[in-house]
Amino acid sequence: MKSFLSQHEVRCPRSLLTRAASAEPVTTAIIGAGHPLALKSAREAQNAGIIQPLLVGDARTIAQAAKEIGWDIEDLQIVEAASEERSAKEGAALARSGAVQMVMKGDIHSDTFMRPLLAKDTGIRGQQRLSHVFHMTLPDTDEAIMLTDCAVNVAPNIPTRLAIIENAVALAHKLGQQRPQVALLGASETVSDAMPVTGQCQEITAHFGATDLQADVFGPLAFDNIASVAAAQMKGIEHPVAGNADIVVVPTIEAGNALFKMMVYFMSACAGGIVLGGSVPVLLTSRADPPAARLASAALGAIAGR
Repeated sequence: MKSFLSQHEVRCPRSLLTRAASAEPVTTAIIGAGHPLALKSAREAQNAGIIQPLLVGDARTIAQAAKEIGWDIEDLQIVEAASEERSAKEGAALARSGAVQMVMKGDIHSDTFMRPLLAKDTGIRGQQRLSHVFHMTLPDTDEAIMLTDCAVNVAPNIPTRLAIIENAVALAHKLGQQRPQVALLGASETVSDAMPVTGQCQEITAHFGATDLQADVFGPLAFDNIASVAAAQMKGIEHPVAGNADIVVVPTIEAGNALFKMMVYFMSACAGGIVLGGSVPVLLTSRADPPAARLASAALGAIAGR
């Protein structure tokens, strides 16, 4: 298996950084900031002109971590929070009040981090459904494809998938894509009762065909017909989305998780990921994410939040 792993360096796309830094830095709460990795990510995004960090966590631990990486944080605001739970609640309150325009996960467990953000009375929920998008780019290219939802919605039904698509299309518009091509992933391009997802894709295609959404939505499509015009033509599929997808909508979290990680580990893709649909974007980063992916996530969030 090791022979399949890509050895290329993961790189954050320059075009994403340029677009993100074209406006004022976005005030961003770093939740659980008392760890060198969290602070390195915040410093890099600040140096790129993307964010203005606001650090949430135990002040002494934050100071020690900052000293460890040689970062002078004297001019940064620190919100004291002695525990993970308190940090998460403070972050949600900052987002809900409008004091920050983005929230970034630091050294804190994901479930603890997300719980107050998702809470009805204290979190960032509005009328829209929350969903996750990965913005995927390969080394030495700025061409991107977005995958959704690979991290939040586990087995979305049709109404949830409609919201997932609307969130992703809104982000694509902010990234400069006037009419993104949205592919609905299935195991086959043929509708079959044995594969209920294919029928759901057909219903979703029909739904958006009757709306004024500024995007082309089509499926079901097997992945070869999403990735290759030639493969689609060989199967007689003549549609603008086939082979030209800007957004791939996965049927389940397992499919999305596998797809994005294969791109990361086999192709050295840079995976910038954010949660959309709330009052502010949420950067749900992982300790396993390379610095380039963390920077891309910050850039993507800054663009989405404007």
